[in-house]
Amino acid sequence: MTDVDATDFAVVVYREDERWEAEILPVALTEDLAGLIHALRQQPSLGGTVGLVSVGDDFFVAIRLLGDEVMVFLSDVTASVDWPLAGQVLDYLDIPIPDEEELDQVLPVGDMSIFADLGLDEMELGAISGDLELYPDEMLLSIAGRIGFAPAFERALDTVP
Repeated sequence: MTDVDATDFAVVVYREDERWEAEILPVALTEDLAGLIHALRQQPSLGGTVGLVSVGDDFFVAIRLLGDEVMVFLSDVTASVDWPLAGQVLDYLDIPIPDEEELDQVLPVGDMSIFADLGLDEMELGAISGDLELYPDEMLLSIAGRIGFAPAFERALDTVP
């Protein structure tokens, strides 16, 4: 179940010259939290750097670097049972992997206020990540639209092979 397929992608988003820019990162980073954070550190930005990862039809991870601060958000804690990246996020956040009886609810974990200063508050992020009608890439596009970098995000996704 951890096969990387066409729906897996990682994108770095940053501001340059007052414009949002987005670029695709290597697909291998969809399974490597430490590598993803390292890649995001390579893209300097005054307003911080955002990493968005969509894995399968199951979940997404958002990472935001602001100076030395690393904020991490996982859309579905239950994904940690089946997916390496989700498990690494829980380990990073020092949250135990859920037991079998805890796997009946899709719940987000991590920094719910990761995008609050960009106009997406905790309630909205929770509502987007809890919408079971949306796939992870659609959730990320909704987040991108709310924050204001949807055109750059869509251009980056158009380059995915």
